[in-house]
Amino acid sequence: MKKKTLIKSIFAGALVIIAGLFAASLIKTGIYNSKHYEQQLTGSDFFTSTPDKSQKASINVVARDGTWGKIFDLNNEGLTENNYTAYTYDFFISNNTGYEVKTFDFKFEFKHEAFIAQAWNGAVEIHQHVDDKEHVVTIPDLRVYKPSDYDLKYFFLEDESFIEMHSGDYIIYHPSTSMNALEMPIKPHEGTAPGIIMYVANGENLDNSVVTLNYKLFKLFTNDIFFMISLILFGLWSVALIINIITTIQFNKYKARHERDNEIISESIETFVGFIDAKDSYTKGHSRRVAIYTKMLAKEMGYTGEELDRIYYIGLLHDCGKIGIPDSILGKPGKLTDEEFEIIKSHTTRGGEILSNFKSLPNAGEGALYHHERYDGKGYPKGLKGEEIPLIARIICVADSFDAMNSKRCYRERLPKEYIVNEFENHKGAQFDPKIADIMLRLIKEGKINMGE
Repeated sequence: MKKKTLIKSIFAGALVIIAGLFAASLIKTGIYNSKHYEQQLTGSDFFTSTPDKSQKASINVVARDGTWGKIFDLNNEGLTENNYTAYTYDFFISNNTGYEVKTFDFKFEFKHEAFIAQAWNGAVEIHQHVDDKEHVVTIPDLRVYKPSDYDLKYFFLEDESFIEMHSGDYIIYHPSTSMNALEMPIKPHEGTAPGIIMYVANGENLDNSVVTLNYKLFKLFTNDIFFMISLILFGLWSVALIINIITTIQFNKYKARHERDNEIISESIETFVGFIDAKDSYTKGHSRRVAIYTKMLAKEMGYTGEELDRIYYIGLLHDCGKIGIPDSILGKPGKLTDEEFEIIKSHTTRGGEILSNFKSLPNAGEGALYHHERYDGKGYPKGLKGEEIPLIARIICVADSFDAMNSKRCYRERLPKEYIVNEFENHKGAQFDPKIADIMLRLIKEGKINMGE
């Protein structure tokens, strides 16, 4: 039961750790996705065709080849030559990560006067200062800009409107989300390039202007290392759980079969022992009592579990050889002749032979064959001495002798407790193994074995 509880605790604890890693991946990813990133460059830095790969996302501005000019006669001076040059600027937004750029916009701050002609593909938020007031409007598409729809200062020339921008003014570009010009999200290691056409006075450029890219990244929690670890651990946990379930099922089947087998063996042994005890009414129950005493002694000696059950069965069968002894000799009330005693003594060898093939109960034959050996070597059938005698036989010897003295026989009454105690005290090291005899004496003195029962 403790083992099952421990296994359940291990599986539960492992699942808690896995769930914790999974939750950590969600939290970590959520924090990552909510983080705001910013890159700010001045004109001299961002006018380059090479993106800054050191940034998670970067912006660089490239002026296209091919310019043209227009006459901006702002004060009606009758100008006849082009005084403003048009530039087409591509604002390259590069995603340098393995994740999506979820959202972005960029802010362009003017340090010189300029006129905005067109922009694509997204919306342009204009921040224009007029008479110390800031006008803010958002134009969804500058290609179809109508000045009358917005409160902005502009210059009209040749059926075309130009939005005036002065130092301190700025625009914010919002990318398109339409299917025709989808600019975000930006996929890993890809980019997008909004374009703006602006006019600046001849001899001037947009150096010292400032561009600021603002963006957020989006990472799937399934790409997080904690999720990967939790996924691997969950896979291992699932495999281990399946193996444990299969093993438990197989073990329970084996255990049930083992218990049935033990039950059959136990019932068979009990039935067989019943035949033995039925031969002599005076020794009825002797085999069972000896088995109980043997098990008690073995338990005191440190044996546990199935080993104790095995010792009990060996004790139960110790007199199985008596099945071949004539009833007339077993039940004879008077003194046995030498010939009759030899026949009685033969029950040990008969028992050893009967149990020699009992493979499911190891050492069963030793208990039957040697339980009448003496510690001093004067026993039978082989005259073994001391620890030459198998331990199980030495234990049964003490248990058998106790029951013999503590039971009524056809030739005498049960012996008193004092006599039995003295017999064990006086024959330690002679008939009995002294250590096992001492254990029996202790059980008697502590009342763990009730005399007469």
